[in-house]
Amino acid sequence: MRGLKDKVVIVTGGAGGIGAAICKRFADEGSIVAVFDIDAVGADRVAREITGAGGRASAFAVDITDHEAVRTAVASVEQDLGPIEVLVNNAGWDRGSFFLQTEKPFWDKVVAINLYGPLNMHHAVLKKMDERGRGKVVNISSDAGRTGSSMEAVYSFCKGGIIAFSKTMAREMARKQICVNVVCPGPTATPLLDALATGERGEKIKAALVKAVPFGRVGQPEDLTGTVAFLASDDASFITGQVLSVSGGLTMAG
Repeated sequence: MRGLKDKVVIVTGGAGGIGAAICKRFADEGSIVAVFDIDAVGADRVAREITGAGGRASAFAVDITDHEAVRTAVASVEQDLGPIEVLVNNAGWDRGSFFLQTEKPFWDKVVAINLYGPLNMHHAVLKKMDERGRGKVVNISSDAGRTGSSMEAVYSFCKGGIIAFSKTMAREMARKQICVNVVCPGPTATPLLDALATGERGEKIKAALVKAVPFGRVGQPEDLTGTVAFLASDDASFITGQVLSVSGGLTMAG
């Protein structure tokens, strides 16, 4: 895709299934990838896999819920790798539970990672993009934030918030032609799905998901990477404030 070669790209949650796949896709496009993750060992593993394959990547151990830590890490990226051209907010966490069976400490953790984490990243990175008058942001939300999802109430709350926030940022940054868009995965084979669907009941949930998807399967991390790369590329320079589901037809929201 046009305009990704030699661009510095931050991917949060870069050590996870979807995050690692996104990192590798950008590396394949010739980008310089900053792998952000609280899991330092996992981030380093992904970066080494990329460099071992001839790509360019560096690992950064970052807790995105920590505002100051994010600011420090973003400054390090700019100093070590160059101006940040693309931000992919991918990091997320959840555990499947009905809302009335959860308590505030659980809500706080879900909100800190899935909502405040991306806010911290936007605040640090968009300031630099705004100064330069260029950049792309792709936020990984979820169809849970568009349609709701049983046993994911607080997660859905956060992901719906990210969609609304992204549209607002797209409006605020449009004067600098900085694009902010959202990708909403449907059910995808990740540790998050495994955590949601455990035990006998979990297996039934997984089977129901597969049956509900018109394509007859849940998504794979690699199913998302082309969409993310496209929205970060020059080919999508006149697209902003949009929300795109990648769900095998499970959701067809307008």
